[in-house]
Amino acid sequence: MTDPLVLFMPSGKRGRFAKGTPILDAARELGVYVESVCGGRGICGRCQVEVQEGQFAKHGITSSNEHISAFGAKETRYAEKRDLKDGRRLSCSSTIEGDLVIDIPQDVQVNAQVVRKVDDGRFIERNPALTLCYVEIEEPDMHKPLGDLDRVKQALEDDWGITDLIVDHHLLTEVQGILRKGDWKVTAAIHRDLETSRPSLIGLYPGLKNEAYGIACDIGSTTIAMHLVSLLSGLTIASSGTSNPQIRFGEDLMSRVSYVMMNPDGREGMTVAVREALNGLIANVCEESGADVHDILDMVFVGNPIMHHLFLGIDPTELGGAPFALAVSGCVHTWASELDLEVSEGARVYVLPCIAGHVGADAAAVTLCEGPHRQDKKMLVVDVGTNAEIVLGSSERTVAASSPTGPAFEGAEISCGQRAAPGAIERVRIDPVTLEPKVRIIGVEKWSDEEGFEEKSEKLGVTGVCGSAIIEVVAEMFLAGIISEDGVIDGTLAAKSDRIIEDGRTFSYVLWRGKQELTIKQTDVRAIQLAKAALYAGIKLLMDKLEITEVDSISFAGAFGTFIDPKYAMVLGLIPDCDLENVKAVGNAAGYGAKMALLNRDYRREIEQTVRNIEKIETALEPDFQDHFVNAMALPNKSDAFPQLSKVVTLPEKQQVSDANAGNEAGGRRRRRRSRV
Repeated sequence: MTDPLVLFMPSGKRGRFAKGTPILDAARELGVYVESVCGGRGICGRCQVEVQEGQFAKHGITSSNEHISAFGAKETRYAEKRDLKDGRRLSCSSTIEGDLVIDIPQDVQVNAQVVRKVDDGRFIERNPALTLCYVEIEEPDMHKPLGDLDRVKQALEDDWGITDLIVDHHLLTEVQGILRKGDWKVTAAIHRDLETSRPSLIGLYPGLKNEAYGIACDIGSTTIAMHLVSLLSGLTIASSGTSNPQIRFGEDLMSRVSYVMMNPDGREGMTVAVREALNGLIANVCEESGADVHDILDMVFVGNPIMHHLFLGIDPTELGGAPFALAVSGCVHTWASELDLEVSEGARVYVLPCIAGHVGADAAAVTLCEGPHRQDKKMLVVDVGTNAEIVLGSSERTVAASSPTGPAFEGAEISCGQRAAPGAIERVRIDPVTLEPKVRIIGVEKWSDEEGFEEKSEKLGVTGVCGSAIIEVVAEMFLAGIISEDGVIDGTLAAKSDRIIEDGRTFSYVLWRGKQELTIKQTDVRAIQLAKAALYAGIKLLMDKLEITEVDSISFAGAFGTFIDPKYAMVLGLIPDCDLENVKAVGNAAGYGAKMALLNRDYRREIEQTVRNIEKIETALEPDFQDHFVNAMALPNKSDAFPQLSKVVTLPEKQQVSDANAGNEAGGRRRRRRSRV
């Protein structure tokens, strides 16, 4: 007779086990991560599982609660003292008696005071570098003169099989007080990143400690996004974000490098600024969730190369010019205390590797999240920011590059541009017949031509145009015939609509009339053309390297990418032609990649190996970049066809508006700007 078949979900791992095998043991044998702080004593409740009832024809399993052992004394005691939901069992105390489909729930809530935020929704199989181990210590004895700490080590070896333990120095002075406070029962926090490395005792707590936290953080040049994560349940407990205070030293990355070059204390000032901001966010997420900052034991950070260096206290000057040399490109392991982060004294920090001089740890995290290297088809991943980072490839070959798009997409360099905030225009539609616009603003759900908009927008005002609307308004102006394929505003349309106004030697389009008039100038269109051409040219270089003419899917990462309408991005020529159903915004994929590395050590090894295999392309050295750039200045592109886009959008016939209609200054400015790129 064959042993019962057990399938663990959502991982899909399965195996046969003898009747009477504890479910926790079966999970561990298959490599399914199930948390157990108490070591099978049935007191922590972290190892809860659910038995799925019914026939699972796909797997050839009929699963039933009758195929698991009856409630035992440990489970009964736990259910009486704590909350054990209907259908839940403790895997340390229940055994296999027949075929089973076991679900590992991702929402085990042990600390009721913690308010859980809505999680990201994606499942991350856990294998964290940090584990909590509860042990009961033999009390001191005159006949056994073993030191208190040595008896902790012995208990960890006996109960958990942990040997060759390194102990953080700060615990040496605290261990005796902790043992006596816990009545010789303690929980040890053990950190072990590499399987081949020695485990470290980084924290010790009296009694049973049933929660530990980690931080996953994306340090962007404009904003910093931080997530507080339960290392035991895998849930995101709280999230917070703030503007990067380094903006006061320079709007873009190169200006910050220049600041360091020109000011002897510039590097230190920016390092202090970002670390203070991080400590503020740590305090925010802990206050929001009710967590203790001293319970944060592991941290993962990502950022572009210059943010990466400044966070670590490294001078980024070498990144200011060719060959854009990184001080360190591989992953970084260090202590939170070394970075002045106000968390547990023993907390560890892991920083993902950088891909190249201007393709950083944030791009590595996006790659880890989206996984082009795991795909059979060609996936394009674009993280749009002041410096766009591009990764393209499949399991066969992956290439990466950066493209200097500048801050135009974030509202800078645009006459009426602003960052995304209440009152900013975020959506635009233009009637192709009347040329009349309608808009939506952040904070008001209605369009400007709908009843109730005026009343609801009065308090906020209509204050400017944010990045997503910049894309839409230029694309809509093109679709409505206001601007030509070459991006020139057609001055002859002034006879048709008072929205087209003379503006010096060029023309502008009046997008909004109100307390504050907002106009899209010829210079604004040019700024967007330059930014989008730089990005598209970088993408084309990567496509050339892979010898492909189309991509199968596109992922937009980053806060800006979240709000871009893929259709308008393609109309503008920001990205290559692709089936729009396969173009998606993936939000803060860098932050999610950091969370993956926080919750599973295997992801750290995966991205370290992936980064070593990625081919790095330096756009500035590629002879074809200029040709791709010039073609990409056109809308959507001078040479590339967009057949997939043409199925859903009627693109204007290719034509040009002469400089006589648009004003000579527009044509002259275009030529001068191109020559500088």
